[in-house]
Amino acid sequence: MRVRTISKRPDLYHGWPTVARRSNGELIVVCSGGRQGHVCPFGWVEMMRSRDGGESWSWPRILTDSAIDDRDAGVCETAEGSLLVTTFTSLAYVEYLNQAEAGTSDRFTDWTAERISAWQSAHARMPAAEREQMLGTWMLRSTDGGVTWSAPYRVPVNSPHGPIALSDGRIIYAGKRLWHEKRRIGVADSRDDGMTWRWLAEIPTRDGDDFAEYHELHIAEATNGRLIAQIRNHNKSNEREILQTESDDGGLTWSTPHATGVWGLPSHLLRLRDGRLLMSYGHRRPPFGNQARLSEDSGVSWSGPMTLSDDGAGGDLGYPSTVELDDGSLVTIWYERMAGSPYAVLRQATWRVSG
Repeated sequence: MRVRTISKRPDLYHGWPTVARRSNGELIVVCSGGRQGHVCPFGWVEMMRSRDGGESWSWPRILTDSAIDDRDAGVCETAEGSLLVTTFTSLAYVEYLNQAEAGTSDRFTDWTAERISAWQSAHARMPAAEREQMLGTWMLRSTDGGVTWSAPYRVPVNSPHGPIALSDGRIIYAGKRLWHEKRRIGVADSRDDGMTWRWLAEIPTRDGDDFAEYHELHIAEATNGRLIAQIRNHNKSNEREILQTESDDGGLTWSTPHATGVWGLPSHLLRLRDGRLLMSYGHRRPPFGNQARLSEDSGVSWSGPMTLSDDGAGGDLGYPSTVELDDGSLVTIWYERMAGSPYAVLRQATWRVSG
């Protein structure tokens, strides 16, 4: 196992990456870059690519940079070979700016006049009404391997790691509907290579839970056709444990979410070539780091934890996602704020599962 930093700009904060492996073996990683911190007005979506299994990475390329904060970036390749990148826009930074202007903020230790002026300038790029209109859950699409990209277009849901391609040719996206008068947790699907999307099904809520405390879903298709979705949970019951729900009819109906007993947030799911399922997730309590588990029974049960990293400086880390290379080795990428720096970087582990 080898762990190293792969982001190219240590003077900027990087967050919430996703890595995907294309059918030609190329790796694509996207994240929210260009940032000053976990919340700020400067976030954009950037992409790097590797043609040697993650041994080296290209200089980052900005895919979209709206006038407000562009956050969590997901990526997948469709059966047609198109690349789909997801993000959502946010105005969460406004509260931080208001506190800084009032002199009541402890978010940054160096709220200098220069920093406040930069935030004010970024915030003023667009009038208030237009900023509100920019809130949304978005997708970009490329049909030429990421050389050119569509403009961002709205999709029904969002989750950090984006959608997946199914064996029946559809693309399915488990997530949360944001910035809408009726928020929902569920799945949407596309039958035209990601160009248009329809709401497919709602995921039920456990008795006693508030569905608003379900966040950041991801989905996998098992070898038996079952769809497994996992949920970041902030309800009091099993708080910060990963919940799981299943569908045996292509996503039309879903089981009531149930606890997995895994403490972590959020998870990414991957079906390995041998049919096993792999979940990787951030571990935001001591030992701070990232863990993974295997299922040999299509998600019915999960192994004990495998530690990918355990030397984090604090809880500002995680969102790992994983791909499998031709030789069976695995590449996992996450973000992590390192000790002694205000900025988070992208980190990568290359590893294997025995057996």
